Amino acid sequence: MNQTVTTLPERQPTLRVVTMPADCSYTGDVFGGWIMAQVDIAGSIPAVHRARGRVATVAVNAFQFKQAVFMGDIVSFYAHIDKVGRTSITVNVEVYVQRDPAMPICVKVTEATLTYVAVDENRKPREVPLE
Repeated sequence: MNQTVTTLPERQPTLRVVTMPADCSYTGDVFGGWIMAQVDIAGSIPAVHRARGRVATVAVNAFQFKQAVFMGDIVSFYAHIDKVGRTSITVNVEVYVQRDPAMPICVKVTEATLTYVAVDENRKPREVPLE
């Protein structure tokens, strides 16, 4: 597999996790659905803070797997808000892995854009507060 080696962004990740055997197929590749779930969690963190409360995922606008993720990879998720609407918040998430402690490398593995809607206690859409 052709890996484009890179470096981690110069900011703190929103979420960081080590992949474990339960996250993988029998061949040692991490399930795409596991990565998607972690991307959703990472994307929801800035959305919840910006909405000042509960949000619900309403769309996965884009999701691109660039490289495989393997058991034991340290996976870092970098999420930032791209757009804020009346009730919605669009978040971009970039995913990087660090692997092979003997000869460390960093690879960008996934990019995604998700939209969340701010919801009230009855799970109905509500306006996102002004900054």
